Amino acid sequence: MSTEVLTPPTVTNGVNVTAMKEVISAVQANPEIGKFNFRLKNSWIEGDRNRSTIKDFTGALTTHRADGKAFVFENGEHQVLLGRDEAPNPVEWVLHALIGCMTTTTAYHCAARGIEVGAIDSEVDGDLDLRGFLGLSDKVRKGYSQIRVRMRVQTEAPAETIKAITDMSPVKDVVGRSVPIDVSVETY
Repeated sequence: MSTEVLTPPTVTNGVNVTAMKEVISAVQANPEIGKFNFRLKNSWIEGDRNRSTIKDFTGALTTHRADGKAFVFENGEHQVLLGRDEAPNPVEWVLHALIGCMTTTTAYHCAARGIEVGAIDSEVDGDLDLRGFLGLSDKVRKGYSQIRVRMRVQTEAPAETIKAITDMSPVKDVVGRSVPIDVSVETY
């Protein structure tokens, strides 16, 4: 009878680096494991309000959250934008998604590189000119013309290293570069 000694996983920044390395190896061996599809459903309530429900997604060759668990978020508009200010507006959610992803990306990639992080705090803001949305000028973007992210990271790693790590963020990639969007509309 042999006694097997289990080695505890390596955890850095609250990330199980041992499991992360296993995932990386699995994706290297079978790239199909790395393909994910995220989705949600949205319904207009009235006026400025609409609601998104996020349930399942596919990835690692399976469906996740199939147990019925769902996350529900509402979108609204501030009163100056003719709303009731009962929920963040979609462009605020974009900033939330951006910094949320950049923060998680930083923690994960630092962990994978053995870089200890004590804290990450950020401020994000973006400039948007309503003339684009309102169709008053074809020279003005409909969305953000500039987004600024200020991260403060408690670490001994150089700021340049951390900044380069933020480039691994999927949402930073989506927001910072053009993404083809296929739109189909059905009326009833």
